[in-house]
Amino acid sequence: MQAIIALEDGSLYSGEGFGAEGAQVGEVVFNTSMTGYQELLTDPSYHRQIVVCTVPHVGNTGINRDDAESNRVWVAGFAVRDLSPTVSNWRSVQPLSDYLRESGVIGITGVETRSLVRRLRTRGVMRGVIAHGEAAADPAALIDMARAWPGMNGLDLAKEVTCAAPYTWEEPADPTWYVNGEAAPAPPRGHIVAYDFGIKYNQLRLLTSRGFRVTVIPATTPAADVLAMHPDGVFLSNGPGDPAAVTYAIENTRQLLGHVPIFGICLGHQILGLALGGETHKLLFGHRGGNQPVIDPDSAKVTITVHNHGFAVTAGSLPDDVAVSRLNLNDDCIEGIRCDRLRVFSVQYHPEAAPGPHDALTLFDEFVALIGK
Repeated sequence: MQAIIALEDGSLYSGEGFGAEGAQVGEVVFNTSMTGYQELLTDPSYHRQIVVCTVPHVGNTGINRDDAESNRVWVAGFAVRDLSPTVSNWRSVQPLSDYLRESGVIGITGVETRSLVRRLRTRGVMRGVIAHGEAAADPAALIDMARAWPGMNGLDLAKEVTCAAPYTWEEPADPTWYVNGEAAPAPPRGHIVAYDFGIKYNQLRLLTSRGFRVTVIPATTPAADVLAMHPDGVFLSNGPGDPAAVTYAIENTRQLLGHVPIFGICLGHQILGLALGGETHKLLFGHRGGNQPVIDPDSAKVTITVHNHGFAVTAGSLPDDVAVSRLNLNDDCIEGIRCDRLRVFSVQYHPEAAPGPHDALTLFDEFVALIGK
């Protein structure tokens, strides 16, 4: 059946629909990863986003029971150049199309993704609508629908993806994640309280594998309640939306500064930057993919990292005692900060990404060392 992506600038990209039928508005973005579409689909950071894959062939490994990073699909829509007609993987339990249909998510294949991505790179990510079936019959109405959506600026989405109540996480990371294929059980190292702004399972696994007892809490949990849990460290997770709009999280993080070591990833990094007195801004088309080079300006060491962010901490906005610990080699975007006085650090990218490069896994060990001090 007919499917369309309609952008706010009036451009239309047609193809064939798969997954669910209907129409859904969102921010149209692109991802450059070669693999890992199941992780992408279930990453809460993609909430309210229509994701375009730059890799041309998608769906050939199907869907399995192990690779989800949350309990549901979060993307607003999924666009690919070529949906594989067959599935070939020993872990697969169903095709991608069936998975999206059950999740109520619209997919489109046969799209000129190269043209679409070039438009987004030149003009920036846009508001758009993905439609499949009868909903795709009126393109003009879809363009109006895209223009009527307010967009990501000022949008607090952490409340829409966070957990409803605190819970304890106990599952460790798979031993095959480690270089030698084995991981000795870590000694008990204390208690981590993890703020869920859209947390991914593998972040929790990697904390648990390092000997921590992990308690996951809703995004709006007051700082006083966190301190009453007597944590040895606080973790700020990834998540969707505009970081400046998550005012409650910024204030709670500000109240925790100096009381407990803090490690933040992605949205957690931005929230920490704002709590320290910095500012954030929206990028033209963001960083989304598994091949982003990042440099440590102190050591000149370069790591290849996985990214998914449309906002960034603004250069020059941070206090003098907050150091920039990582920079993106493509555009000099701030990718990491630290404040030794307050025992806090964060990175914009995803060291836990699965699949993806494992160059940055040692950041979890740095958190262990920081707590050990």
